[in-house]
Amino acid sequence: MNSVTEYNFPNNCLIITSKGAKSRGWLDYLKLDNFHLFDSVESNPSIETVQKIISEFENLNFNDIIGLGGGSSLDVAKFIGYKLNKRKIMIPTTFGSGSEVTRISVLKVKGKKKSFHDDKILADIAIVDPYFIKSTPIEIIKNSAIDACAQCTEGYDSKNGNQYTKFLCSKSFDILEKALIDEDYEKLALGSLISGLGFGNCSTTLGHALSYVFSNEGISHGHALAFTTAAAHHFNNSIFFERFSNLVKKLNFVKIKLKQDLEQATDLILMDTKHLDNNPKTVSKNDIMQLLDNINSGKIFEKFRS
Repeated sequence: MNSVTEYNFPNNCLIITSKGAKSRGWLDYLKLDNFHLFDSVESNPSIETVQKIISEFENLNFNDIIGLGGGSSLDVAKFIGYKLNKRKIMIPTTFGSGSEVTRISVLKVKGKKKSFHDDKILADIAIVDPYFIKSTPIEIIKNSAIDACAQCTEGYDSKNGNQYTKFLCSKSFDILEKALIDEDYEKLALGSLISGLGFGNCSTTLGHALSYVFSNEGISHGHALAFTTAAAHHFNNSIFFERFSNLVKKLNFVKIKLKQDLEQATDLILMDTKHLDNNPKTVSKNDIMQLLDNINSGKIFEKFRS
């Protein structure tokens, strides 16, 4: 707790965050005197936002970029730091993405979510402080927590994993699960951090590939994963299916339904080889269409609510 206050922040840095950072007291908590600020990162940010920030700030004299906020703000900050070759300091305020310790940045390109993977995207410094949970609405906590649970359980099942990543992913889920059951939300910060270290070195799988078509229609990432990862775990016979499903039930997520034509959505999902290639089972076009149909009809939830 309060680890942010123990760090000596550099002067004249660029802070990248979302609206509300000022009103929530986040900037005051950092106790910075001289800094540039971009505080308009949107949920599910676009490559156009990245380009706008680069255009506005690239000619200013600063060496450090601070990403402050949820996964969207951190993904934007990391990607800009990578493009401008600046030192990257990441401070998560929601604890689900693990973005502060991954080599991944997810941005919308031409209206579709795309994940960029590169070692140069990694943050130079990550500061994880549960202080921010105190002012976080419960809906954001729920979405962030199930996001972290989806990442570590998919990461555990990934073909690209190893004994090290499996240990981290399993340990992370144990911490997250207990924190949610006990409603001890401060522990989510640690669970999310370990999740990022785990899945960030092996990748997520089918659940994430399925989720993006729902996110493209405005459903939050965590909310989508509650259903798509449950569906993927059932398809993969994952050891986490029952435990993950029970958490989704406890958090009482509203059902999701895809508006897009299922065949068109399936064709888009099939292009996501970064996730599908790591899935423990081969996935066909018919498999994906059936999974989407099951999610739309709520059959995934019937399996563990009966």
